[in-house]
Amino acid sequence: MSRVGKKPIEVPADVTVTIGTNNDVTVKGPKGELTRTFNADIKIEKEDNIVTLTRPSESKQHRTIHGTTRALLANMVEGVSKGFERSLELVGVGYRATLQGEKLVLNVGFSHPVEFIPEAGLLVEVPTNTKIIIRGINKERVGALASTIRQVRPPEPYKGKGIRYEGEVVRRKEGKTGK
Repeated sequence: MSRVGKKPIEVPADVTVTIGTNNDVTVKGPKGELTRTFNADIKIEKEDNIVTLTRPSESKQHRTIHGTTRALLANMVEGVSKGFERSLELVGVGYRATLQGEKLVLNVGFSHPVEFIPEAGLLVEVPTNTKIIIRGINKERVGALASTIRQVRPPEPYKGKGIRYEGEVVRRKEGKTGK
């Protein structure tokens, strides 16, 4: 049995979970609303403030989607109640980020600034010119935007310059040795 899949999901008091036909699950909370359609084989049941997931058999396909479905549903509940956040740091001389309205503008050593317009539902903040904070209720979308921003200039191993996740450790390499 999947250890993750067996674990029940506790729903906070201010969150409502609605299970429709064809496993359409809608989760509403103080931060917003998320809807997702899950595999029809996984049975999703709600009793009081606890959601449980069961699978019909021990086949490989059912085992693989059991834990994943539970994790996705738990992330939806956490997202509408608390939200998700991802922080990025800019390391390098002259590297900076600014907000121009909703648009995020990065100056990271290219001849031109790189601009991002975040999709609806995501909030981008720049508390200092070397720090970017991405907030939202959908964990998948928050992580995808953070990854896309990081790919503009990933940290390089020799000087450590680039855009990195907060707390990320970059393995440094030794440069060439002179004779």
